[in-house]
Amino acid sequence: MWIVGVVVAIAIIAMVVMGVRIVRPYERGVVERFGKYKRTAQSGFRWIIPFVDRMTKVDMRENVVDVPPMEVITKDNVAVTVDAVVYYRATDAVKLIYNVTNFYLAATKLAQTNLRNVIGELTLDESLTSRETINANLKNILYDATMQWGVEIVRVELQRIEPPADVTQAMHRQMKAEREKRAVILEAEGERQAAIEKAEGVKQSSILEAEGKAQAIREVADAEKQQRVLASEGEAQAVANVLEQLHAEDTDSYIAVRYVESLKAIADGNATKIFMPTELTGIASATGMIGELFQGSKVTPQVKAAEPGQVPPPPEVR
Repeated sequence: MWIVGVVVAIAIIAMVVMGVRIVRPYERGVVERFGKYKRTAQSGFRWIIPFVDRMTKVDMRENVVDVPPMEVITKDNVAVTVDAVVYYRATDAVKLIYNVTNFYLAATKLAQTNLRNVIGELTLDESLTSRETINANLKNILYDATMQWGVEIVRVELQRIEPPADVTQAMHRQMKAEREKRAVILEAEGERQAAIEKAEGVKQSSILEAEGKAQAIREVADAEKQQRVLASEGEAQAVANVLEQLHAEDTDSYIAVRYVESLKAIADGNATKIFMPTELTGIASATGMIGELFQGSKVTPQVKAAEPGQVPPPPEVR
């Protein structure tokens, strides 16, 4: 009897042990009973009825689907080799088990198909320079398609877009020619800018030199004008002093001097002789001053006294 009890105890212990399940923190357990969904087990120690319940664990961590390389025809009929990676995370363990048979294979084929569609709408140059646009478009398409599978597409990254060898060589030659063109343009722009700067410097130097010469000429002219003004003022002051002195000493001498000044003005032309009346012979004392007044003139009078009853000889004008 005790043997039966032992067998029953062993069976119970075996059933308990067989029904023990450990669900890790990043997993969810989908429990089925007789093939029908029962519940979703969270992380921790869980127990199910052996031979009645069955638990399928689902990894809820972020995973990656590697899309294998494939040839894609661009909009301008160039065949390029493209491959990508798709990062996803399970959001609903029940949908991931019951709505798709093989998520990895389904995601790979879906990514390949939509990658062909996205790149087929772009030219080669656009596909090479629009990686971010391609990634965003492909992510949006896969996100909408995989929501019913209980999966969230986190991001999509293109690993490479490789054109054929001949196209690659042509692109290299084109880039080299473009760089040489830019170099020539920049060199020409530099020479042009240097010529402009040099011409501007010469122009500015000429302007400053001309302004300096003009300023020097103005200063010289002002100095000469000031000198003439001072000389005229000095002569006028000297004449005024002489006349003042003559007027103070002798009125007749003053009249004689004024008469001689008039004669000087008359003789300023082409006259060669001047006749002076005898009345002026009495003012010989003023002849020295009269000579000073005629300095610088073409007329040099020589006055001789005339005897009474004789016509005075004309003064010689040299």
